[in-house]
Amino acid sequence: MVNGGDRLERKSVPPKSEPQAEWRRLEHVALPQPTYWPAVLALGIVFLAWGLVTSWLIFGVGLILMALALAGWIRELRHGH
Repeated sequence: MVNGGDRLERKSVPPKSEPQAEWRRLEHVALPQPTYWPAVLALGIVFLAWGLVTSWLIFGVGLILMALALAGWIRELRHGH
């Protein structure tokens, strides 16, 4: 009870409506397959940043990982794998 005895009413859920006449099915869109290259690219960027504060060796590993990841990801996208 709220406000001196007023009762709260439960609203009924409206029935599901039929599809509208102007609705249409969406066309199938081909999406690229999932790949690990974005994660490898992120790891390369982390090594790159870590190498900036620690050593040139880690920086080099990050640079190589980043280049390999970009090349692999672009290759997959171009060939539609």
